[in-house]
Amino acid sequence: MASTRELPISLLLSLLGKDKISSNSLLHLPWQLQQLLTCQKPSETPKNTRTATSPAPQYLPSSPTLKTTLPAGGNATQSVNKLNTPGGSTPEVIETVVSGPYNYLKACPGKNIRKQLIMAFNIWYSVPADRLEIITNVIDILHTASLLMDDVEDNSFLRRGIPVAHSIFGIPQTINSANHMYFCALKELRKLENPSATDIVVDELLQLHRGQGMDLYWRDSLICPTEEEYLQMVGNKTGGLFRLGIKLMQSESTKPEPPNCVPLVDLLGLIFQIRDDYQNLQSEEYTSKKGMCEDLTEGKFSFPIIHSIRHDPNNHQLLQILKQKTTDDEIKKYAIQYMESTGSFEYTRQVLGALVAEARVVTDKVEGKVKNQHIHKLLDKLAV
Repeated sequence: MASTRELPISLLLSLLGKDKISSNSLLHLPWQLQQLLTCQKPSETPKNTRTATSPAPQYLPSSPTLKTTLPAGGNATQSVNKLNTPGGSTPEVIETVVSGPYNYLKACPGKNIRKQLIMAFNIWYSVPADRLEIITNVIDILHTASLLMDDVEDNSFLRRGIPVAHSIFGIPQTINSANHMYFCALKELRKLENPSATDIVVDELLQLHRGQGMDLYWRDSLICPTEEEYLQMVGNKTGGLFRLGIKLMQSESTKPEPPNCVPLVDLLGLIFQIRDDYQNLQSEEYTSKKGMCEDLTEGKFSFPIIHSIRHDPNNHQLLQILKQKTTDDEIKKYAIQYMESTGSFEYTRQVLGALVAEARVVTDKVEGKVKNQHIHKLLDKLAV
C-alpha cells in the first residue's frame, strides 16, 4: 500500500470528502497530512469543484512554520528541530511568568516576624553574615510560598490588605508558582553546602504539611478537635517554619556548643498562632487586612472557637455558623457575642499570658551569661 507521502493531494482530499480544507479543520489532522496539504499543490483538479482558470484553494495563511517540509526519509525529531525558532521565550521571561503570583505577594510585605526571630536568635548562634542571609532567604521564600497555598486552601479574599494572589492570577497559576518557589528555596539552600540542611528542611516541611492536613480535615469534615489536638497541629504547622530556621542556624553556628533553642521556638510557634486566632476575631487592624472574622467565613476551628464550642457541647449554634461559612457580618457579630458569653476570648488571653510567661522562663535558662533583650522585646510585642 502506498504511503501517505506517495498519495496525490486530490486523492487525500477525496478520502476526506472535501475539495478544500479550512484552517480549523486542518488542525485536527495528523501532522504528516498537515505538512502535505500545506506544502504541496494538488496534481489534479477534483471534478465539478473549480474551472481551469479558478485560483487554487488556499488551505492556510502563509506560515513559515507550517510550510516547513519533512526531510525526505526524515523523522519527527528532525521536523521539530526545523520548527524551532530563535524567537522563543527567554529564561528570564519564563521565570517572570512563573514567579508572578509569588512576586505579587512578596511586594506587599508583612510584619517580618520570622526575620526578627532569626536576628534575635543569632545573638546566641553567631552565624556568619553570608550564611545567615541564605537561611533568611530560604525561610522567606518558604513562608511566602506557603501563604499562597494557604489562601487557595482557605478560599481567602484578602492577604495583607490586598486581593489574594489567586484572585488575580487564578488558582492553577498560583499553585504552580508556590510549588516552583519551594524548589527555589531548596536551590538556595544548596549554597550552604551543609549535608544536614536538606534533612532539616525536608523533615520540617513534612511536619508543616501534616499539620495543615489535619487543620483542613477538621474544617472540611466539621469535626471540632480537642484543645490538645489543636495545639499538636499548631506545633506541626506553625512551629515547623520556626524550628526550620532555628535548626539551620544551629547547624551553621560558629559557637563551640550552640544552645538548644527548639523548646523556646516551639513555645513561640504556639504563641504566634493562638495570638493570630485571637486577632482574627478581635482586631480591627486584622479586619482591614483580611476581612471581618475571616476564620468564621473559612469555617476554621481556631483556638477561641474550639473553646466556645466545647464550653457547651449541646449548643450547636456556633458549629452551624462554621458549617455555613457565612459572609454575613450580622451573623458574624452574633457569633462573636456568643463567644464572649462563653468566656472564650478571656480564656484565650489567659492562655497567651501563661505561654508568654513560660517563654520568658525558658529564655532566661537559655541565656546563661549571654542576655538576649531582643527575645524579651519580641515577647512583649506578642502579648495581648
